[in-house]
Amino acid sequence: QVQMVESGGGVVQAGGSLRLSCVASGRTLVNVDMGWYRQAPGKEREFVAMTRWTCRGYTSDYDDFAKDRFTISRDNAGNATYLEMNSLEPEDTAIYYCNVLVPGPVPVDSWGQGTQVTVSS
Repeated sequence: QVQMVESGGGVVQAGGSLRLSCVASGRTLVNVDMGWYRQAPGKEREFVAMTRWTCRGYTSDYDDFAKDRFTISRDNAGNATYLEMNSLEPEDTAIYYCNVLVPGPVPVDSWGQGTQVTVSS
């Protein structure tokens, strides 16, 4: 079982920046996918960004809205991921959730408790 602890959320003015952190534990994590989703009030949870393990190292995927403003990274040990968010907009206000996907015959999804990001106009 994987446990995650997220941090870094807060209140920021439009145009500002935040850096979210997610530290995971509970098993070997170097070969898992690890990233971020978000859920705004009244909306469904949506994909933000993900680091995916390959035999050549980690690759990064982004949703279109995040490509030019957000940067995801992963530590060498594989047990932490970070989301650098720049040029934040009020539309980025949401709870941001860390996600770990453990591969296998039956992939296992784990979620953090979420961290609130509020962008004021």
